Amino acid sequence: MLKWLITLIAALLILGLLTPWLNRLGLGRLPGDLRVKRARGTFYFPFTSVILMSLVLSLLAWLLGR
Repeated sequence: MLKWLITLIAALLILGLLTPWLNRLGLGRLPGDLRVKRARGTFYFPFTSVILMSLVLSLLAWLLGR
């Protein structure tokens, strides 16, 4: 369980560092990404970007596993 937690933390750290670069590529502004602005704050969840990144990472893992 500790290995999974360390892996998750490392993945989140890498994703956080890559976020500005990924925004330049258009991730986070795709059709299907949800952004709701209110007076108290902004809710943002990139549904389409998450699905696209999941497909890319799954393909990469499949190719590396062969």
